[in-house]
Amino acid sequence: MKERSEVIAVCMKLKEVYEDYPFHDTNWTLMRHKKNKKAFAWIYEREGNIWINVKCDPEWRDFWRSTYVSVIPAYHQNKEHWSSIILDGTIPDNDIIRMIGESYELTNDKKKSVKN
Repeated sequence: MKERSEVIAVCMKLKEVYEDYPFHDTNWTLMRHKKNKKAFAWIYEREGNIWINVKCDPEWRDFWRSTYVSVIPAYHQNKEHWSSIILDGTIPDNDIIRMIGESYELTNDKKKSVKN
């Protein structure tokens, strides 16, 4: 996976999401949840590659960053909770999809259980 359109297609397969361009800059695509409007993937071009910022569970964050040189602390976001994935061809698609899915889950509002 190396193209913005591929990332958008992966994101659009998730439930209740939409594509947004809130900065009046076509370089920045945000993939958001319809219900809470939270972004789970920030897609942009930088240094000749497409990058994706995704939210990470701290336990997985360190794993992904130590496994792939192209997963780094997030550009322009909280580096503790967000990572940038650089689509330079070195990360298998299934791992990119897994990181996007994790970000989707972490930014999705959880249904609160009702106590009787």
